[in-house]
Amino acid sequence: MRSLKVATRYLYAPIMLLGMNGAGYYIVATGQSYVWLALVLVAAIGTAFAAEHISPAHEEWNHSHGDDTANMWHAAVYEFSSITGVLLLPAIAWLVPWNGIWPQGWPLVLQVLLAIVFADLAFTLVHYWSHRLPMLWRLHAVHHGVPRMYGFNGLVRHPLHQSIDMLIGTLPLALAGMPADVALLLGLAISIQLIVQHSNVDYELGPLRNAMSIGRLHHLHHVNWGKEGDCNFGLFTTLWDRLLGTFQPEPSRPIKANDLGVDDVPEFPKSFWQQLMFPFVYQPGKAQPERYAPADKPKDRLHPAE
Repeated sequence: MRSLKVATRYLYAPIMLLGMNGAGYYIVATGQSYVWLALVLVAAIGTAFAAEHISPAHEEWNHSHGDDTANMWHAAVYEFSSITGVLLLPAIAWLVPWNGIWPQGWPLVLQVLLAIVFADLAFTLVHYWSHRLPMLWRLHAVHHGVPRMYGFNGLVRHPLHQSIDMLIGTLPLALAGMPADVALLLGLAISIQLIVQHSNVDYELGPLRNAMSIGRLHHLHHVNWGKEGDCNFGLFTTLWDRLLGTFQPEPSRPIKANDLGVDDVPEFPKSFWQQLMFPFVYQPGKAQPERYAPADKPKDRLHPAE
């Protein structure tokens, strides 16, 4: 069992990021049915769940917090929206009055990497502003309301916020003429990245630990310690966080299993439908948590260091 745990710690990220995306690339590049991409995604989710039980970051996160049903709804809505976006590409291509500037002559792998670089920048900026603009934070708070980290939580987000992500992160690529093959592989890469980013797996990244926006870096982003989680906004890399000055490699204290959530909503709604309505009734700061407390209040009022 110990050897399996060690193998999981070192092989989880390569299998997910290289293996699953590589399988998707092979399917598209060889002209196989797109249905196989759905099976790759199912395999990625299954791999994440298995790894979480072999090498968990926190054992408590492996147990239901009354969030299973809502998370399954979120995952279904997220993937349905992503597929719908890809299906709209032909209509977008027909509507735009130009042939696009997308480098369709490039090898497929380079086109996918180009799409990932742009999406990483766009999603990082949307994420950054979602923590600063109250209107966006109300929507984004649905994602931060999760009480634990595990694979499905990466797909938990309000549909309106996902629409904003797609509008800013992928619509420009579609208008530039991004082909459906590239869009599908980009969507697969984003879904797998979100699963890995939120996995409850104690995995090793070696020298890439501070270059990739996954693992403990993203756990820190989800802490409810006032403004301390306003860092590490990147989806794929930490490049844009470094340029924005929001990269934070280490927490001020060890992250515990109950340190997640929205600081001024300790009893976050569990129902999917309640979470859909949450942005329209949520009043940030009404409970006066650490995030909104006057500067003279003790910094660790809600979560005193031990």
